[in-house]
Amino acid sequence: MDIDWSAEVVDQVESHWRHQLRPRLDGLTDEEYFWQPVPDCWTISRRGHSSAPISFGTGEFTMDYAEPPHDREPVTTIAWRLAHLSVGLAKTNGRHFSCPPASEQTFEYAGTAQEALRKLDDEFEIWISGVRDLGTTGLAQPQGFPPAFAHAPLAKKMLYVNLEVIHHGAEISLLRDLYLHNGSVTPRPASV
Repeated sequence: MDIDWSAEVVDQVESHWRHQLRPRLDGLTDEEYFWQPVPDCWTISRRGHSSAPISFGTGEFTMDYAEPPHDREPVTTIAWRLAHLSVGLAKTNGRHFSCPPASEQTFEYAGTAQEALRKLDDEFEIWISGVRDLGTTGLAQPQGFPPAFAHAPLAKKMLYVNLEVIHHGAEISLLRDLYLHNGSVTPRPASV
């Protein structure tokens, strides 16, 4: 049996994107986008206003960052997680799908929820189309970067991108749920 592996890689994430994750992002407000569920979250900040050890990006807004190891892994906002997904897709699109090179340092981060969703949608559509066009032969080619995975098949990288979209998408969905219920739920007393 011949299997179209690029169709399988696309199908793994595209159905989830179109029917679960992306609809959950509709109506995202700027207040939710920047909401910090705990103090000192990593987020997207106006240039010069970040309290993180490092701020990446070009333009008016930057992404909080610090080199590992961390004393504690930072909690991140929806803004940060959307930026992480967008820049990750943009980096893959630049390396493998004839788009301009991208990195955390060179990406222009969004200062509004709507702009962030537009960037995410644009990068996702380029990525999905690129994976679809690779075909089984393209997915079998060495990915070439990073050096530790240079000889691994490109399929490994594309499946990792799927994992990132599903993983961070679930985190964003949970943050939306917490935001929408923040302060509106009275805790139940513990059972004796």
